[in-house]
Parts: sequence; C-alpha cells; structure tokens
Amino acid sequence: MTKHAAEQYALIAAGIVIVVLTAGAFWLSYAHLAEVAAQHGLGSSPVRRWAWPATLDAFIVAGELLMLRAGLRRVTDGWAIALTATGSVGSIALNVAGVGGTVNASTVPLLDYVVAAVPPTAALLAFGVLMRQIHQLVDRTADRPEPISGQRTEGAVQKLNAPSQELEPVAASTGLSDALPVATAQPTEPSAQVSEAKPRGGRPAKATIEELAEIGRIAAYEHRKLTRDLLREAVEDKGLTIGSERLTKVMKILRPELEADGIAVSTSG
Repeated sequence: MTKHAAEQYALIAAGIVIVVLTAGAFWLSYAHLAEVAAQHGLGSSPVRRWAWPATLDAFIVAGELLMLRAGLRRVTDGWAIALTATGSVGSIALNVAGVGGTVNASTVPLLDYVVAAVPPTAALLAFGVLMRQIHQLVDRTADRPEPISGQRTEGAVQKLNAPSQELEPVAASTGLSDALPVATAQPTEPSAQVSEAKPRGGRPAKATIEELAEIGRIAAYEHRKLTRDLLREAVEDKGLTIGSERLTKVMKILRPELEADGIAVSTSG
C-alpha cells in the first residue's frame, strides 16, 4: 500500500467517524432541547415541543452548509460563520440552562451540566474538524500543477532552437555584436523556425533539466504513470533527445512529486 492510498483510507475512516459523531451529538442535543421545551410551556403539544429545537438548530445546519460551500470555493463567508456560531452557542447555553427543569439549581449535580453540554459541543468540534479536512483537500487540489498545453510546450522548444538566441551570447562575449546585426536583431524566417518537426540536420538541441521534467510531468498526468521509456518517448516527440544520465536525474526529480499524487513511477522500463 502506498503512502497516498493509506492517507486516503485514513481520511475516509475519519470522515465516517465524524459524520456518525455529528449525527449522534446533534440528536442528543435536539432531544434534550425538546424536553426543555416540554418543561417550559410546550408540554401539552408534542408536535410543537419537538418542532421548537429546530428554530435554533436550523441555524447550525444552514450555517454549516454555507461554510461548506465557502470552503469549496476557498472563500470566507462571514454570515455562515455567524449563523453557525449563534446556533452552536445558543444550543450549548440552552442545553445547560435546561438541566433540572424547575428544580433549584443549587441541588443539581455539576456532572448533569457537563452531560448536557457535551453533545452540542461535540457536534460543533466535529464539524470544525470536517471543515479543516475539506480545506486541506481543496488546497491540495488547487496546488496540483496543471498540464501545459501543446502550444506552450512547442513554443518552448521553438525558443530553444532559435538561431538568433544561440548567437547573442557568443556575439556579446567576443565583441562581434556590431558585425552580426541581422542574426541578433532580426527574427528568423518562418521556414527556419522549428515548431513541431525535428531540427534539420545534426543532433536536436538539448533542453534544460527543468524543461525535461515539465515534459515528463505532462506525460505522467496524461497516462497516470511514468516510466523511463514513456519519458524518453515524450521527450523525443518534442524533437529533443535525452541521455541515460539526464533521464535518471529527471526521474529522481519527478518521483516524489508524482507518487504523492498517486501516480505510479517505475525506473525499470
């Protein structure tokens, strides 16, 4: 089992526990508020007694749903936070205040207040943990690099193979910049530019390690795996070559990143 798969299983298990905990705590809190309502004016109407807690807990549900939506959009919703806080704090306060009914508060054991306060507090904390996991998942998805389009990749290869850019540093270092006005100042003719085909004659120009790694990254996300043969084929498709030493270096660079995203990396073939 890979590290990524283990993290996924742990996250799913934690999500199930959080959902069960939230549902149980919410039900205990709701039932106790119904008993409080029965002891304070709604005892003769079971329907109104069980409907009354919804006037408070509905704020919690609405606020949590709006906070979930805001989390998925990576924004902060002040109204959602206010609704959730109002409903949660009100639920905790009324659950604690309703302990003992009409009995003298001095005769009520302290543990009775703790028992009343635990369910709404647990529901609030469980939801906070759930929102934290959602934020982390959204941030991880947003930070994942997107494959670069074929046009941008071909433009990078064309830029590497442009003769004018190869001559500029040579002219500058030898003091011959004035003798090469056409080669350094004028763009190359379209017929001399290389966009998709391989360069004419000689060995293709080499790319940097970063550019080779980007080509390999694109191929890995397209095929959901990366091997040495697949990397070499992707590089050659761009009109470039890559030796065994540079290929090994690129595989070492990409392996931790791709395996963290659940993409299989094999150095055997």
